[in-house]
Order: sequence, then C-alpha cells, then structure tokens
Amino acid sequence: MRLTIAEARELAENALTKLGHDRQEAGIIADHLMDCELRGLGYAGLARLLSIAERIDRTGRATRPITVLAETPASARLDGADHLGYLVAQRATEMVIAKAATAGIAIVGASDTWYTGMLSYYAEQAVARDLVVMIASNASPWVAPHGGTEGRFGTNPICFGFPTADDPIIWDIGTSSIIHAQVVLAKRLGRELAPGLAFGPDGEPTTDPAAALQGAFTPWGGHRGSGLAIVVQLMGMMAGSRMIPGELEGFGFVIIAVKPDLLTPLDDFKREASAYAKAVRATRPVKGGKPVRMPFDRSRALRKERLAEGHVEVSEEIVDAVRAIAARS
Repeated sequence: MRLTIAEARELAENALTKLGHDRQEAGIIADHLMDCELRGLGYAGLARLLSIAERIDRTGRATRPITVLAETPASARLDGADHLGYLVAQRATEMVIAKAATAGIAIVGASDTWYTGMLSYYAEQAVARDLVVMIASNASPWVAPHGGTEGRFGTNPICFGFPTADDPIIWDIGTSSIIHAQVVLAKRLGRELAPGLAFGPDGEPTTDPAAALQGAFTPWGGHRGSGLAIVVQLMGMMAGSRMIPGELEGFGFVIIAVKPDLLTPLDDFKREASAYAKAVRATRPVKGGKPVRMPFDRSRALRKERLAEGHVEVSEEIVDAVRAIAARS
C-alpha cells in the first residue's frame, strides 16, 4: 500500500499517542520509524509499532522518568526506567554529543530500556557534529553462539560513524544472521524464513518464524560474528544491563563519541576519509558484478529517492493493524 510520507508519519504519531506517549515523545519515535521506512527497512518501520503495542499491552507503559544515575564532564549513566529505547537512546546521544564537544571524548550508557532501533540513526546525529562515534546495544537472548542452538545473546547491533568532507561513513550491523524484527514480521505475514537462519525450541533447524522465536537465530559470520556479539553483550552489561536481559526488557545501550582533532587535524581527517571512500568505490568489481559500495550508500540513496518521490510502500496488513491501534478509544 502506498502512503505519502506525511500520511505514514501522522499514522505513526497517532498510534503512539494512543499507546500513552505524549506528542513530543511520539514525534521522536515516529522520526526514527519513518527513517527506517525511507531506507527500505520496513520491518523496523511502521511494522515495529505492532511489537511496541504488544509489549506495552503486556507490561503497561513506563511511568518512572528517565534519570541520570551518575555523571562526570565526560560520562553519564542513565536509568532508562523501562522506557522505549528510541527515547532513551536519543537522550543518551544528545548527552554524548554535548559532552564530547566540550571534553573531546565522552561515553554515555543507559540501562533498563528496550527496542533501541537503528543505531545508525543516532550515529548520523553525531557525525553531523564532526564526531567519530561507536554505539552498541545488547538485547534479549534471541541468538545462539556459534556451534550452539540456544539463545545466549541478542541480535546485538554495533555501529561506527566517521565524518568526512562529503557523505559520512557509517557502518551499522546486527550480529545475527537475521534481525528479530524480520522474524516477527515474517510471522505476521505468514512467510517462511530462508534455511540456515534459525533453530526451533528442539534445537533443530527451522524455517518457521514462530518456531524460531521460541528457539534461537544463528549468528552472522560464524565464530567471528558470534564473538562480536559477545563483545556487544558485555558493552551492554557495562551500561548496567543484566548478564542476559529478559524478554524485551533490561537492554543496555552504550555510545562513545570522540573529536578526531584529539589526534589529527579535523579537516585533514575528513579530507582523507572522503578520499578513502572514493578509493573503495573505485575498486574494480568482480566480473559481471555491480560497482563497489561503501557502507550506508544504499540506505542514503534510497532515502533520497523516497524523499523525492514523497511516499513509502507498506504492507496493507501492517497499515490496517497500525490504523487499528490509532483508532483505539
């Protein structure tokens, strides 16, 4: 189903207010969800609202405020108070940017949150202020370590961002072979998973998303991705999360920002980073292959294209379900 960008955003905001968020909060969350839609990541766009609604319906909306538990000029620790990660991580990002601008390097961690969304969304904000950034967020144990069939860590995204003289360089990945939101969306739409992505609760490989959600996903990149996921899990623990968070609760989020000119002149770094990105794109492709891209090139190009077109395509089933939330009394 085709929706104008304005229609999709209004629908998201209306649904979020019916879930108990005020207009300011709804706007922050809707901005993030719409960026996902614009970048072609529909499983993390309007479809995510259904999962947010299910979680709030199950546990109730957080009532305690997000608070600062500890703070120095170069650091802060936040208690997310069980608020949605889009709100908690946004506050952490704004704090780390302000601190790094003054101190040159800063770290902010947040605990007791859930669904932090695309880490690249926060990275773009930091690199726009000429900061190098690293972000990590752990999650519920949906993913098995390499060689295992039971969940021990989350889909555990990690992201790096670098300012350049033109388009910033951003690398944002999940450390699982499939993202939790993709599996949830496949279940909603009655679609099977590709082979090799998940185990059922019995430890046997499965393509059934319902069984995968009761079992575990496989890690991305074998033992390498599994190791990186363990690192992210530990980073979340450093932010105050439990060793293994519960189901959609208790996530840990860490963001570190650094001014490049602590080590090298900013303009020199940005110029060299731009030149390096051009060198990568100029790499001779494999025979019959497409031009080599830098990370984030696809997302950036698709977002620009959809903004120019003024609309997004969203599954009719998802739109109807979000409209039902927005129509709640």
